[in-house]
Amino acid sequence: MKRRYFLQGAGGALGAIALSQWDLARQGDRLNRVLAQPTSRKLALLVGINRYPLGIAPLRGCVTDMEMQRELLVHRFGFNPQDILTLSDENASRANLLDAFESHLIDQAQPGDVVVFHFSGHGALVRDPDPIPLPRDPRYQGVQGYNGTMVPYDGRLGSNPNLVNDIMGKTLFLLMSALKTDQVTVMLDSCHSGGGTRGDLRFRAIETRFGDGYPDPSEQELMTQETWMSRLDLSAAELKQQRSQGIAKGVAVGSAQANQLAADASFGRGSGRFFAGAFTYGVTRYLWQQPGNLPLQRVFVDLSRSARDVANSSGIQQAPVFAVAPGSDHDQKPLYFLTPQTPPAEAVVLGEENGEISFWLGGVSSQSLEAFEEGAVFAAIDAQGQELAQIEQTRRDGLRGYGIVQGEARSLPQAGRLLRERVRGVPPELSLRLGLDPSLEDDLNEMRSLLQQIRQVDPVPLDSGETPHFLIGRMTRTAQALAVEHGSRDISQLASIGLFTRGLVPIPQSFGQPNESIAAAANRLVPRFQLLLAGQILGSVLNSDTSNLNLEVQVEVAQNNQTLARSGTRGSRDLVVQQREHDLNRLPSGSEVLIEVTNHEDRDLYVSLLAIGSSGRITVLYPNDWDAPEQASRLASGQSLIAPEHEGGRNPQRNYCTNPSGDFHLCLTGRGYVEILTIASTRPLRDALRAIARIAGETGLASRSPLALRDEDSLNVVEALLTDMNRHSRGDIEVRTARNAVNVNQMAALSTMIEIVDP
Repeated sequence: MKRRYFLQGAGGALGAIALSQWDLARQGDRLNRVLAQPTSRKLALLVGINRYPLGIAPLRGCVTDMEMQRELLVHRFGFNPQDILTLSDENASRANLLDAFESHLIDQAQPGDVVVFHFSGHGALVRDPDPIPLPRDPRYQGVQGYNGTMVPYDGRLGSNPNLVNDIMGKTLFLLMSALKTDQVTVMLDSCHSGGGTRGDLRFRAIETRFGDGYPDPSEQELMTQETWMSRLDLSAAELKQQRSQGIAKGVAVGSAQANQLAADASFGRGSGRFFAGAFTYGVTRYLWQQPGNLPLQRVFVDLSRSARDVANSSGIQQAPVFAVAPGSDHDQKPLYFLTPQTPPAEAVVLGEENGEISFWLGGVSSQSLEAFEEGAVFAAIDAQGQELAQIEQTRRDGLRGYGIVQGEARSLPQAGRLLRERVRGVPPELSLRLGLDPSLEDDLNEMRSLLQQIRQVDPVPLDSGETPHFLIGRMTRTAQALAVEHGSRDISQLASIGLFTRGLVPIPQSFGQPNESIAAAANRLVPRFQLLLAGQILGSVLNSDTSNLNLEVQVEVAQNNQTLARSGTRGSRDLVVQQREHDLNRLPSGSEVLIEVTNHEDRDLYVSLLAIGSSGRITVLYPNDWDAPEQASRLASGQSLIAPEHEGGRNPQRNYCTNPSGDFHLCLTGRGYVEILTIASTRPLRDALRAIARIAGETGLASRSPLALRDEDSLNVVEALLTDMNRHSRGDIEVRTARNAVNVNQMAALSTMIEIVDP
């Protein structure tokens, strides 16, 4: 399909802006010549609407999105707080939003200035009196002739239900056209269809169908468009022609593709729980830790990969999309048209409250939130990244952390001082939180009682103060449809009991028979609970964005020697940008991959490689010398290892997936996701290696063979791994917490996610 139509049906108002064609064949050396343009002023309008009037389902994370953006723009991109205008809930009325866009952005911005507009809230569709034609594509089925909208606080207060007071994408196009600067970023975290709830998630859309179609825009909205067309001296034909070519100016960013939903999700637990847009949380966290001046095109490769990681763990199929102005090279400019003005960081000091330092945890991943409740240690750094003081975290309230200064600091951290992770504190006994799905009906209380008796399993109601890791319930027709949509070939029977992601996508191989009792189902799933908990623990220690070890991981497609993915830690340098053919790490079934790990440290490292499939099952790929696993895991300074190892070498002309040999080859088959997890430590991971060697011995596994861990063994191995990390970390820094410490100077854990698709 043509790129200019890619966003036409996308989330919220972005769906009406369209997309210009941009040249995918631009030379890669341009990436090395990207420089942010100098600006005289930076202006932002941020909108977040949680509370709507009665009749419109409330949202929970939109105001948090607004706060996330504000802290990011101020502390990472150098915005003056006085130049950021925020509108939330009832203040985000239609009139206020339009007036703010005009007075704060259009009237003030001059050529060369930077402008950011962010909207988080409900989206919808309305009839377009003069629509842009859409291509024939399943993603746009049923939306031809309609326009995506932003729903302001009072978008549904009119007396006529067939007329709505939304702000159309066409209006946003006109507002963008009126700006005097080209350095404009519009970011929308909403969608236009499929609203409501599913599992533990809410979605940012209003179902607005009336009879056989969608409502019409209000007369007020049409008059607004006429006014701006007159002020811009645009005829209806000229406006349509410009909209067909692409967006008006700058860059437009959407939270989801045309046939996807924008999730309003919960994160964390207890007092640390908060709600946010899955997209906004992902993009702001990424930008806090972005190491340099990366172009928009590369940023979206990374964000798409991150979104796929979220999809694999939560069942949210939500990939961000973007558009650039026709004929521009904005895809080669940094996001917001700005180079970050401060070093990468995980947090920023907000001030002092009752003897504690308060800080904003904008750069902490959702997977590791539980390791930043208490016991984590941060280093306060200066503009050159040099350590000034250490802060030990004592508690967390949402994304606001609190802590005390350790030892004698050269200076107390002041507001605006950046904080980098030094040690994270993983709880000593994590529990697997299972949301009780309403499909259990009359058996819900019995299931809760049975799960409460299982060690490290915590059953929680869906609307409690705890964010579940997974759901437990009965198979429904909706869940079956979602399983098909996600490519599953193992569709369980209706009423069978099993596990789901938070987005209600069935977890493969977790369902029994329809007549299974509640007690039998709970007992059958105990090993699977242990396996999924092991996966949660591994997720909590992933630290490629924060580790100071100089390590590089490359995954190659064996059949053609092409690089699928290359990644490294914060301590690594000069990593090559991923090749475009495999930007999203997607491979056809039957592909063979090789993993190369390079130690750029001036000391030896100890390396392990794990593969985790869609079902959560873990396979140890390296080391695989079960007679001497500790020595086998040692990777000398400056050296590389390639796994799987092949004693006789590989014949490059042979397809080992269709024509196997005696050696093990890592062939990806079926459909779904596989995660390659690389763990490196400055010291041997003895407890974990002993546990693995013992299991290999019990199963009679030959040396040089991969070890597929049994569900019941996975948790023991991962907990042993965590014990190793804790012991090594405490030898390098003062850690007073009872939690398991993971030190960024001692350990690195990198994840590479690959999607397997039909050949």
